[in-house]
Amino acid sequence: MTEPATTTFAKRKVPLLFLTVLVIATAGLVYELIAGTLASYVLGDSVFQFSTIIGVYLSAMGLGAYLSRFIVEKVVIRFVEIELAAALIGGFSAPFLFYVFAYADAFRVLLYGTVVVIGALVGIELPLLMRILENELDFKELVAKVLTFDYLGALLGSLLFAIVLMPTLGLVRTSLLFGMLNGAVALMTTWVLGDLIYRPIRWRLRAKGVLLLVALAVAFVGSDRLTRFAERELYDDRVIFAEQSRYQRVVLTHGALGVQLFLNGNLQFASHDEYRYHEALVHPAFALAPHARRALVLGGGDGLAVREILRYPDVETVTLVDLDPAMTDMARRVSVMRELNEESLDDPRVTVINDDAMVWLDENGDSVEAYDVVIIDFPDPNNFSLGKLYTSRFYGLLQRVMHPGTAVIVQATSPLYARRSFWCVERTMAAAGLHTAAFHTLVPSFGEWGYVLAMTRPFDPPREVPDVEGLRFLNDEAMQAMFVFGRDMQRPDDVETNRLDTQALVQYYDQEWSRLER
Repeated sequence: MTEPATTTFAKRKVPLLFLTVLVIATAGLVYELIAGTLASYVLGDSVFQFSTIIGVYLSAMGLGAYLSRFIVEKVVIRFVEIELAAALIGGFSAPFLFYVFAYADAFRVLLYGTVVVIGALVGIELPLLMRILENELDFKELVAKVLTFDYLGALLGSLLFAIVLMPTLGLVRTSLLFGMLNGAVALMTTWVLGDLIYRPIRWRLRAKGVLLLVALAVAFVGSDRLTRFAERELYDDRVIFAEQSRYQRVVLTHGALGVQLFLNGNLQFASHDEYRYHEALVHPAFALAPHARRALVLGGGDGLAVREILRYPDVETVTLVDLDPAMTDMARRVSVMRELNEESLDDPRVTVINDDAMVWLDENGDSVEAYDVVIIDFPDPNNFSLGKLYTSRFYGLLQRVMHPGTAVIVQATSPLYARRSFWCVERTMAAAGLHTAAFHTLVPSFGEWGYVLAMTRPFDPPREVPDVEGLRFLNDEAMQAMFVFGRDMQRPDDVETNRLDTQALVQYYDQEWSRLER
């Protein structure tokens, strides 16, 4: 069967087709961002993942544009079919990739395969649409308007994804929503260009579109169940809490060894041994500042470091600066977390501020009274947005809230598994003008873990544990042993300083931890 001979369609339909361009461009970019974000969640190294995803997607669009030249008949029908295919593959891309990661070994192959297919479909769509419009507009006007709407769609997609979609819908529902938008565009096209499609084929396309929209809508309604099912396969233990914030995926699990917290799939603590980590993170600083009144915690939104600080009766105020309100809200309202942190964030001495720590220091460093103890408990520097919090610039800003007697401790990843990363943190702090003492302890969930103690003046590492109640790990002998390093953990000679423009630490971290995962 052939399309009925028709030379033009009503001018009033042209704006609807430009709206189609806008939706296609917006959806295409959103699918690209979903793939990059999901890859960075499960594989780490967000810069590498986004760089490769973007490169592969744009190349696939070029491939699609090239392939469009082979579509010479039934252009309108092929356009609708390709739009339906984009709705199907793009819409189900996030749930598909979550399941693939849980069940399949070839995740990277399927990830990039999905990106190539979506990119190629989007690359085919625009040339076909331009050919449909070529008899209605002057060529210069056609190209100008199509590209204008294409670029506007890309801008709209990027803004919506970062500001609205990720914080409110998450990855799975976002991909399903845009699949429905693609499907709606396909259905709309069967009416806008209906006179160019033979009637039986037109109704067949509409039936496919309706069925696809129903499937996507059902998946959207049940997306929380889909996500929970996938996460049950991603984590060894039962998931008891999961929330997608604007910044990260927050998951709590519970199993034989207690409660575990994961951020973007990365373990942050396990309740059966977190006390070792947090006692080492906090109490050596108080050994140097035993009568501290004012404490600052950067990161540590789970409230566990604050719990240790509140053991000191002289502490009058604790300021906690954590980027993600979802973390601090979880620490306050989830019963297992309230039990673990001993309701520390509800203590009247504690003030919680949800802000970027570097921005907060820059804006408030000269206006706040200096703190006596500063505890820095950021996630490991596995991407540049976290790596900036370990730079010489950051430690320079930090000194604006310190006085000569202020004691600082920074968690600094493993000196055994990520030796260069660990000593890069210490070297960077020293390069920023701080006097440092590196130390480490065994945390079974993580292995050998490292920290850096620092002040603005020279000091001797503490040898005695402060006299406070509730400690389960530290004693004087353990405190002294933490500052002793074996040969396999000593400082390498050629470690660079982590600067804001180079971020050597992120590169060290990726190299060292990737090697262990092979």
